[in-house]
Amino acid sequence: MAYFERIRDVISGPFSPDVMEQRTKAGWQMVSIEWRRELPDSEAPREGVASEEIPYGLRISDDCMRLEVDPTENRALMLMMDLLGQDFSYSHIVSDLNEKGFRTRSGEPWSQVSVFNMMPRLIEVGPGLFASVRGKTR
Repeated sequence: MAYFERIRDVISGPFSPDVMEQRTKAGWQMVSIEWRRELPDSEAPREGVASEEIPYGLRISDDCMRLEVDPTENRALMLMMDLLGQDFSYSHIVSDLNEKGFRTRSGEPWSQVSVFNMMPRLIEVGPGLFASVRGKTR
């Protein structure tokens, strides 16, 4: 069975074809291109176009038919949940996440605000995370 490695390049400036050339020479194959634009006030979002971000802790599966757990993001969620459950401060949680090499989806180090903004997601996935942890410890 073949195994594949995937990476994601976040483009922060004008696109350069050199990136494609470098990746191709290194053995990478392009599998998708994602485009985005800010809608003018006069234009409403089109029906059928994804308007929501993929929830943190999930990613699109290789077959592009469903969402699946992103192992790295899921570990960050579990660490946040564990530390919050132990009543650690946001600054301690941020420090722990960053020291362990976790980054936000945009690749930035965690901040107190970014951890606070994860609270709705933690509430959403909390019951599932606790169920999986209980099952492993029994």
